Amino acid sequence: MKSIPFLSFEKMHSQIKQEILQQFEKVYDSYWYILGKEVETFEKLYAKYSDVQYCIGVGNGLDAIIIALKSLNVGKGNSVIVPSNTYIATWLAVSYVGAEIIPVEPDEKTYNIDPEKIEQSIKENTKAIIPVHLYGQICEMDKILQIAQKHNLYVVEDNAQAQGTFFKGKISGSWGNINATSFYPGKNLGALGDAGAITTNDEILSQRAKTIRNYGSQKKYYNEVKGINSRLDEIQAAFLQVKLKYLDEWNKERQQIAQWYMEFLSDEKNIILPHIHPDATSNFHLFVIRTKKRNELQEYLHQNNIGTLIHYPVPPHLQEAYKDLNYKKGDFPIAEEIADTCLSLPMYPGLEKEDVQHIATTIKSFFQ
Repeated sequence: MKSIPFLSFEKMHSQIKQEILQQFEKVYDSYWYILGKEVETFEKLYAKYSDVQYCIGVGNGLDAIIIALKSLNVGKGNSVIVPSNTYIATWLAVSYVGAEIIPVEPDEKTYNIDPEKIEQSIKENTKAIIPVHLYGQICEMDKILQIAQKHNLYVVEDNAQAQGTFFKGKISGSWGNINATSFYPGKNLGALGDAGAITTNDEILSQRAKTIRNYGSQKKYYNEVKGINSRLDEIQAAFLQVKLKYLDEWNKERQQIAQWYMEFLSDEKNIILPHIHPDATSNFHLFVIRTKKRNELQEYLHQNNIGTLIHYPVPPHLQEAYKDLNYKKGDFPIAEEIADTCLSLPMYPGLEKEDVQHIATTIKSFFQ
């Protein structure tokens, strides 16, 4: 029986292996390993790709959000609007800067934060909104920006899953005042370890972020603010330069795979397929279906050697880490419903049409 993993790097990494090894050798022989020319080069390339003036490389995606919020002076006494349906990192960043979390439910079709629900959640002390482009689809950024401008709020995009996607022709990571992304290995643009970045068009914010990531220092041993140590590695920056060249190609391949899934599963009434907003694009970081029989289907696919994952089984408000907020089951029913019914199917460059057909056939046989 054929085995199909949930994720495989094989095609991508074999395609670029020689270039990656050359980059490794170049950094190794440079004898410069922290904040050198590889980071500088990647920052320029990623800023250009993201259609912004500035990019600041940092240690990981969580640090990127924390530093973005700190750059905006968001902290104790402020509140921040976040999706109820997201990976916990979005919430953790707000907690780490000392601000209050205000969760807002998602749109039931796209799973992204629902702009229609944001305004009623704004409080007097609200200072920012963090829209998360979940599963690869960019949020309705025009509406979110209108609300932010009306209420004088900052916008920080969490762009970890949606590099290279567009809303009304404008690329993700270029909408907010200052935006955060992750290059965790499983991301569409993934490093070979932890890495992240911040994008912005604001020179002052870019300088603040650069200072905060490096112990609060622009000049060695002179510290202007209480910063942190979160710097993009020279070696990861060199690897990311290579991978960035292939990102659009790999995203196109994911979109083709998604099309095959849609085609082969369109007549299966027991599942809900992804819905892409007509003004948005998705890079299909994940291909997420929903079904009431999620756990049984996952087990059946596992028995048939098909890997799946659940993104995410427990919404942040029900995590043990956030029991101090006193949320209970039923407080955010849409996020809870998604958590109880979603299943991520295999999705990566290198997945063949026959593989997708086999997965679809196996799903249909489960429901028969």
